[in-house]
Amino acid sequence: MFKDLVYRNRSCRRFYGDYVITRETLVELIDLARCSASGGNRQPLKYILSCEPEKNALVFELIRFARKDSRTPYPPEGERPSAYIVILLDTEIAKAAGGESGIAAQTILLGARERGLGGCMVGLVARHEMMLALSIPMLYQIVLVVALGKPKEEAVLEPVGQDGVIQAYWDKAGVRHVPKRSLDDIIIASYGH
Repeated sequence: MFKDLVYRNRSCRRFYGDYVITRETLVELIDLARCSASGGNRQPLKYILSCEPEKNALVFELIRFARKDSRTPYPPEGERPSAYIVILLDTEIAKAAGGESGIAAQTILLGARERGLGGCMVGLVARHEMMLALSIPMLYQIVLVVALGKPKEEAVLEPVGQDGVIQAYWDKAGVRHVPKRSLDDIIIASYGH
């Protein structure tokens, strides 16, 4: 059921590092993104696929997963993604990605979750360095990187507590709890029946 798929699709930042994701799997995920919505059907997004250890190591060094302590590499060795998809904007087709990159990334992540994989959208990218390292032509702009792998963490949704704190946290068993606002908190007006 689609609702279950969405509820299970949490950002994952720790993976089984020895799990292999094939290029064929990445191509299947890009095919899902290719068929998702595009403003004016312009389809300005292009993709770079990485599932080889050497290329993965290069990409990993040029991204940062959001976390409070950025002095040590995260995730640690052995828990890093098995693959990456670099989402690019072709500036000869469009000057801005708008929401299309988010639609594409979410479609990729839902397709990954359906296959038992997990992932995370990464916006903290050393863009200039990645452009050089991956020999990306200047007509493209790096929009996002999607990190993918076999999840090594479990996440559960829960209501935001009385304190209003929305920060995710890990319990002693290593389960990540993700507080979500209620429907009553996010729907500000309702018209009709």
